[in-house]
Amino acid sequence: MDAVELLQRLVRIPSPNPPGDTVAVADFVAERMRAIGCEVRQPAPARKPQARNTIATLGVGEPRVMLHAHIDTVPIAATEAQKWSVDPYAGEVREGALYGKGSIDDKAVLAAMMRVMMAAARQEELAGSIVLVAAAEEEVGGQLGTKWLADNGHLPVCDFIVVGEQTGNKVATAHKGVLRATVRTTGKSVHATNPDRGVNAILAMSKIIAALDRYHHDLSRLIHPVVGVPTCNIGMIAGGSTANAVPDACAIQLDRRMIPGEKPEDVVGELRAVVESLHLAPATASIGDFVYSRWFDSPLNTDHARRFMDCARRRLNDDPGPVGYLPGSDAKHLMDLARGDMIIFGPGSYEVAHAADEHVRLEDYALTTDILLDFARETLFAD
Repeated sequence: MDAVELLQRLVRIPSPNPPGDTVAVADFVAERMRAIGCEVRQPAPARKPQARNTIATLGVGEPRVMLHAHIDTVPIAATEAQKWSVDPYAGEVREGALYGKGSIDDKAVLAAMMRVMMAAARQEELAGSIVLVAAAEEEVGGQLGTKWLADNGHLPVCDFIVVGEQTGNKVATAHKGVLRATVRTTGKSVHATNPDRGVNAILAMSKIIAALDRYHHDLSRLIHPVVGVPTCNIGMIAGGSTANAVPDACAIQLDRRMIPGEKPEDVVGELRAVVESLHLAPATASIGDFVYSRWFDSPLNTDHARRFMDCARRRLNDDPGPVGYLPGSDAKHLMDLARGDMIIFGPGSYEVAHAADEHVRLEDYALTTDILLDFARETLFAD
């Protein structure tokens, strides 16, 4: 099948997460890779066997290159479904773009990587090995996907890793980490006819919110060369039960984005200091429920990285970067497997992903394939 048909076939296999059933799309990738002579494995965690992954390998020895893309997509929300102008699972081509859920995130780069594997399979001999990873669970954090694969020995240490995401065919070398936390305030509830007899937990929380906003702006003094500044966002708030009662409880959930180099334990200490520095008595406050997702950073200083940059520069006829990737990715779970550099790379923009009428421009998809093929030829193809 040609490049467009391959991508259409991938888009036509729904793989929304939740629920995260990737069996059908993983099997399709496995079938295509077995047909060209790859060694194929399909591990899945016992806790969620429907989160099936496909790992296909060609060649032996070093250098070892990994091409990684995820096979799950976000689901189509009821409110989003009405906004689609095409069938989200038809893979319709219109005005030079292929439309469909997952077309840009992440099946276009997956299809490009599969075409690289097909080209590699036509070589009489490879000067090393190439591993395609079609991973489940990325859209919900990768804990039972790439992280599970890495932690359980299913993935090899590699000399160069390409993680497929939407970078406009530029080379991304870093993304931020995330630390989530919940802040709670406690007061005393009384009838609103005489609120001064009570302790208003929402008013106490308002002081914390103001302090966190000041903290957010203070973070701008820190800057990373490609991903910018760390941030602190208050995304959810809940408190009170009725307008005619003083609320005795309030809670907020916050999202603290960390730039490469920041330590989560230090950030936890900063957040605790913000909350504990305020005089809220007789209300009380606490912060907890910390959840951490690591950042990714790669120095881009190996021969493989320089070769990839040269391939991208020639095809783009422009500066390929490095750039930062603002969303997260599975690269954070692969850092311990990167003996050399790791990059994030692929067609289009993340701003098109997760939205109605998601699409990939076919010329961008072709350019991704060409850059990956050029790199494979110069790195692994014996002839």
